[in-house]
Amino acid sequence: MSGRLPRWVCAAATAATLLAPAPATAAPEPGGRSVAELLTDLQRLYRETEEATEAYNATEEELREQRVAAARLRGRLAQARAALEDGRAEVGRLARRQYQGDSGGISPYVRLLLARDPQHALDQGHVVRRLARDRAAAVKRLAAGERRAEDLDRAVHAALERRAELTERRRKERDTVRARLREVEETLASLDSGRLAELAELEEAGAAKAQERFLASGALGEAARTPTRAGAEALEYAVGQIGKPYEWGAEGPGAYDCSGLTSRAWERAGVPIPRTSQEQWDTLERVHLDELRPGDLVVYFPGATHVALYLGDGRVVHAPRPGARVKVSPIAANPVLGAVRPDPGGEPLRRYTPPELPEGATEGSDRGYAPAAPETSIR
Repeated sequence: MSGRLPRWVCAAATAATLLAPAPATAAPEPGGRSVAELLTDLQRLYRETEEATEAYNATEEELREQRVAAARLRGRLAQARAALEDGRAEVGRLARRQYQGDSGGISPYVRLLLARDPQHALDQGHVVRRLARDRAAAVKRLAAGERRAEDLDRAVHAALERRAELTERRRKERDTVRARLREVEETLASLDSGRLAELAELEEAGAAKAQERFLASGALGEAARTPTRAGAEALEYAVGQIGKPYEWGAEGPGAYDCSGLTSRAWERAGVPIPRTSQEQWDTLERVHLDELRPGDLVVYFPGATHVALYLGDGRVVHAPRPGARVKVSPIAANPVLGAVRPDPGGEPLRRYTPPELPEGATEGSDRGYAPAAPETSIR
């Protein structure tokens, strides 16, 4: 095996180097933190919020699957129990018929000697023996049915216990998200409009510089590519959501978190993909950044905790984070980890017209420097 790293790994490393935050230049204010320090704190809090959100999403998805599995097992158990009752009834019926055909316990040999019609006695004995065989088979089926019902009963209990564990884990992850959001809200609430404007300006300048470096590196290559039909449909859907608010745990239609937008867009294009950004990064086919085509997913941060749809021309559509709205941003607005493709076997379109962006599609902070939205009623 060659010692060379895959190209997407090299690209991720290059991108991480290119997108490292520029040294802060803002001076500390007397008795307080500098704008650069506030920016660093907010970036950390938002990143931790998104990590907790994606963990919540993963647990929610597993819990949803567990509910379906438990319901399916309960249905099978009900069927097994009904079959068990039928089996017991069948065994009892065969036992009664065998007893009634056994002439009070007289042996078939004696009945044959005493019978006026020996042929009839022989026929009756054959029936009795057949009933005995049927009863033995029914008892065997009954025993197998009892074992099956017991196995299903244990499986149902295990599924319900797992569901209870997931419900508790989801509650803890939900509380973690809310705690992080409270920290963000408290930090933002302590700032006046001037400081908020400074924060936005400082980060916008940093993002612009990162984008400039990223494009100058040639990481995206020079060839313009077209999406597949599914990729075009996913992008069309995502662009149609521009302006809708970020909401943690949401997957539309009124609000989205980052992976809620990407998973819903590709689902609407007829290509279901995993719900969370980590699962999308782990399971979808990875592509080199210079092979990106519109509709591919760009994944961010070392933990793959943010994801966006590549729009083309060095831009992405994404749900940035709490306090922000779905928008178009430079691809380097966040540190790029790499890219994945939901439809690697798809044929790129020969002709493609990008979707028309609504007015204000690129406006607003990519990082969401506004008071976070009120807590939702997510359970």
